[in-house]
Parts: sequence; C-alpha cells; structure tokens
Amino acid sequence: MKALITAGGRGTRLRPLTHTQNKHLIPIANRPILQYALESVRDAGIRSVGVVVGIDNGKEVVDWLGKGDAFGLNVEYIWQDAPLGLAHVVKISQDYIGSEPFVFYLGDNIVVGGIERFVTAFQQDEVDCFLTLARVHDPERFGVPEFDGDGKIVGVVEKPSEPKSPFAVSGIYLYGSAIFEAVNAIEPSERGELEISDAHDWLLKNDYRVGHGEITGWWKDTGLPGDLLEANRLVLSTITPSIAGSVDNTSDIAGQVIIEEGAEIIASRVRGPAIIGRGAKIVDSYVGPYSAIGPDSYLQRCEVEYSILMDRAVVREVDTRIEGSLLGADVEIIRSQGKPRVQRFILGEQSRVEVV
Repeated sequence: MKALITAGGRGTRLRPLTHTQNKHLIPIANRPILQYALESVRDAGIRSVGVVVGIDNGKEVVDWLGKGDAFGLNVEYIWQDAPLGLAHVVKISQDYIGSEPFVFYLGDNIVVGGIERFVTAFQQDEVDCFLTLARVHDPERFGVPEFDGDGKIVGVVEKPSEPKSPFAVSGIYLYGSAIFEAVNAIEPSERGELEISDAHDWLLKNDYRVGHGEITGWWKDTGLPGDLLEANRLVLSTITPSIAGSVDNTSDIAGQVIIEEGAEIIASRVRGPAIIGRGAKIVDSYVGPYSAIGPDSYLQRCEVEYSILMDRAVVREVDTRIEGSLLGADVEIIRSQGKPRVQRFILGEQSRVEVV
C-alpha cells in the first residue's frame, strides 16, 4: 500500500501567514502540520509516499522533507500546476500509484490515534473506497455523507447548504484503483475544481463498494486560524512532560510542560500544557496553558496564553495578556519607549490586530 499526501494549496484563509510560508509547514506544538500526516502513514506500516506540491510553494516542502529519510519513508514528489481540486490531485497521481491501494491524506489534517485501524478495516472489508467520518458542528464546510435506513452511505455532497447528516468526510480516504475511473469521469464544479465528493458520489452511483468508519477521538482540518489554535490545544493536551532546558530557582513550572534543549526559563511561570522551543528565552513572564513558544523566541515581562508563537518571535514589555493569537516567524511585539506613547504597526496584507 502507498500513501498520497497533499502539501500544496495556497492557504488563502490563513493569510498573512501563508504569504511567505507553505501552510503545511505551519507549526502545531512546534512541529509542522505535515509531520503529523507523515508519521500517521508511517505508523500504519506504509513506507512509499507521494507528496503533492504546488509549483509556487512546493520547494519549501522539498527542502524540509527531502527524500523522507528522517521519517523512515521513501518520498517522491508530484507537482501540481494549480490547485484544481482534490480529485485532480488523485488524477495526476495515477502514474505514481499504479494499481496499488492507497491512503489519500490531506496534509493539513490532524487526527488522534493514527490511521492504522482504518487501513485494517479497508483491507478486511474489501471495499473500493473507505471514508473516515467525523461528527462536527458545521458540516456545511465539508463533504457530507447521506445515509440510508441501514446506515450505509448512499450519497456525498460537497459543502451542502442543508446537510443531511451531522458528519463531515474527513481528509483521510482509502482507495482501490476504481477511484481513478471516478476522477476521470466527473466534471469540474461551479468553482472550477474537480471535487473529491463528486468522485465519491460517482462511485456510489455506479455500484462500487464504499465503506466508512467514524473518528471517535478528535480530528481537525486546520484551514482557518481558529482551527490552528484548536489543533494546537488538542495536541498539547496529549504531550508527555519533559525538561531538557534550564529553569532557574525563581521560576515555577506546573502541569504538562515540555522545555526543549537550550531553552531558558528565568523568573517566570509556565502553566501546562505548553511547549517551549529549543533556544527560547522566557524572562519575568507568564506562559499559560495551550501555548506553543517556537524555537529561539524571546519573551520578557509579558503574558501569553492559548497562542502559537513561531520561530524567533519576540514579545517584550507588553502590559496586556496576549491570548488566542498566532505570531509568525520573526514577528515582534514590543512596548514603545518614546514619548508620547503611541501604537505603531507594520502589518502585511490581511493582518488582524485587536487593541485595548
């Protein structure tokens, strides 16, 4: 069995972060989102992985992942000229997949507990397609399955205005070769994309065997800023505490906290679950639950909670607690030292700031 993982797309809903960074490399608990997908397929016993990347931002992924040796994988890259839909991703990957069954995993999705049980169910049930489902409060954002009275899927609709079930088809699918018939048979949707939901519906309408299983833990599609924070919260809630950095005797660490090698905690309080990245320095500050402080960041006389700070972020001398925030690499929030006191911003396109 092979795996096909998406790592393209422009991440327009995550701008301005994605103006300068591939969204699949945005960190969740200080690890790129894409890493969770790679580890999930590896832990399910799959070693051959095709990673689909876009021509405009794929080099970042190639530079980070290489041939996959660091994860025990054999990685090949499939280049997509434009984001033309998930079914198009499958279509252009046919030469790589060949006749083998495969897992199709959206690289910006995170699921607790891995995918091994779904791989096993797919193989044991001998179906042509196996869909993983998650109960969500906003199914209209996703592909939504429709069931008959016996609990079998009889249809799938992409982003319906009136969902016929409370389930979303999550971003983890398992396929036999019949999926290539489907993606080559469907037409682009109104938005000009080949929708994977239409391919699933085609399989159902043409009497192919479609099975399903429910994700009973948690699953997150990290397509929006709030989704990133929630995924960060969920991942941090599962961490095992460890302290490899230094903590002085005036600091107070409590709860599930990871302090990576080279990090320094000085006269500060850290309340877990939280992670402090390698080389980060926290001075006279408070880091609250569900915070991920990136490598080489610097916090001084400030409070941060339920936030993601990426590499080399700086927060210094800020009176108001920073909460529910995403700070990109090399972002600085500092208190003005001049008179009169002013608020001065340098913000990129689609930035958002709330002030008090």
